[in-house]
Amino acid sequence: MELYGYPLKAKFNQPRPPPPKVLPATSTMTGSYYKNRMPYHPESFSMPWMPNSYYKAAALNPTLSPLTESFPGLPPTKMVPFVSERPNGVFSRHTLDDWHRSNMTNYKESETTRHNAERLRADLNRAIKDVYQQGKRSQGESTQNLGERVNDIEYWKSELCIELDAMIRETNSLADMQKRLERALADTEGPFQVAHKCLLNREKRMGIDLVSDDVEKQLIEEIKIIRSCRERLQQCLDTVNAQLMCNKEAQQELEKDLADKQLGHHIDSKCYQMKNTSRGLHFFKGVERIDATVSVPETWARFTDNNIFRSQSARAASAKLRASTESLLMGTADEMWRQFSKVNDAFTSRITEIANAKSKIQTHLAKTRQEIFQIETKIQVIQKTIRDKEAQLKVAQTRLDERTRRPNVELCRDAAQLRLVQEVNEINETLRNLHQCLRASEDMLQMLVRSKGVLEHDLVVKNNSLFIDQERCMGMRKSYPSTVQILGYV
Repeated sequence: MELYGYPLKAKFNQPRPPPPKVLPATSTMTGSYYKNRMPYHPESFSMPWMPNSYYKAAALNPTLSPLTESFPGLPPTKMVPFVSERPNGVFSRHTLDDWHRSNMTNYKESETTRHNAERLRADLNRAIKDVYQQGKRSQGESTQNLGERVNDIEYWKSELCIELDAMIRETNSLADMQKRLERALADTEGPFQVAHKCLLNREKRMGIDLVSDDVEKQLIEEIKIIRSCRERLQQCLDTVNAQLMCNKEAQQELEKDLADKQLGHHIDSKCYQMKNTSRGLHFFKGVERIDATVSVPETWARFTDNNIFRSQSARAASAKLRASTESLLMGTADEMWRQFSKVNDAFTSRITEIANAKSKIQTHLAKTRQEIFQIETKIQVIQKTIRDKEAQLKVAQTRLDERTRRPNVELCRDAAQLRLVQEVNEINETLRNLHQCLRASEDMLQMLVRSKGVLEHDLVVKNNSLFIDQERCMGMRKSYPSTVQILGYV
């Protein structure tokens, strides 16, 4: 037998407390009276709950209830005797009044019992209704809380996704900047080697051209500038690498938090959509006593907020570092390019100066050679003149010698004798002058030859210096990377 209006197969997990001996009045039984009352929990979950008091009452033999206070009983004078005094063996155990009173007593007891049963049914209906309403309200509140929780998770998921996308973009930008820095640092190796080789090549200059000119000073300054730029670029690259590690750590924290949020959102959405008619519902006894939580809503939100704040801080530092790196790249490229231009200008000026000196040397050398040719020609003329005068001297001296053999008085100092002596003296004087001119010409020729050698050596030196500066040094410096290559754009 089941109560009317009560759902079938209801199962509970705690035993029902024993019913009170005296039911309270209907007006005094409020909803709080049944709030903590749990229905009967049978031994087997397969049997529905049934009020066993009904079966117990029905199993007993009906007996008369004791008299109430309103009916204290018969007076002793009217007690029915045990042995009837009537004749003919007629025996009566009770009187008619007793019969009527017994009936009235049974009627009143039945009416009282029915009234109590009606009150009990009303209380049970109200309790069942309260149980359903309370269960529906509790389940609704739990569902509402789950819905709010799902909304909170969706909000933080969107915030994490936005921040994660921004962090990924910033990390990719910083990685591109890292590659540009590495390329720029590698591109400075070429100019450094070029400047160093230029200094080494210029050490091969000869003679007077091995001077500390403006080109050498600018080359030394260029090497200093390139070293300084390389050190700054290397320091910036180390900072960028450290910032990249920081960005990746923040990104990993965001990804981990987002993955946890997605899994939590899936679980809470599944719980939010559960109903009493959903599949896969089971009993998990004692699960409410297990507390596996590790955070509260405040610490939960603070954890994600701290991750986002850390990512934002790392992203801001990364953006600032990228701006400073861009400025450093522009500054170092401009600085090296300006020094490169200064060195090239110094080389151009020096090459022009050497070329002018070479041209002048060649002019002087040509003139010297021409003068040497003329001096040599004059020396030949003087030598021929000397030979001619010596022939004349021989003639005059031979004449004088022959005239010394004149006999006696024929040895006359005549005009011929005087003229021959005068002629010999004149020829000797001329020969002395000619020999002096020859020696002077020869000395001058030696000086011209020496000057020619000096000019030729100087010309070789200038050619060597011009070849070093123009061909070797400037030939290497034409392959210097452009500003775009230094900045790392290509």
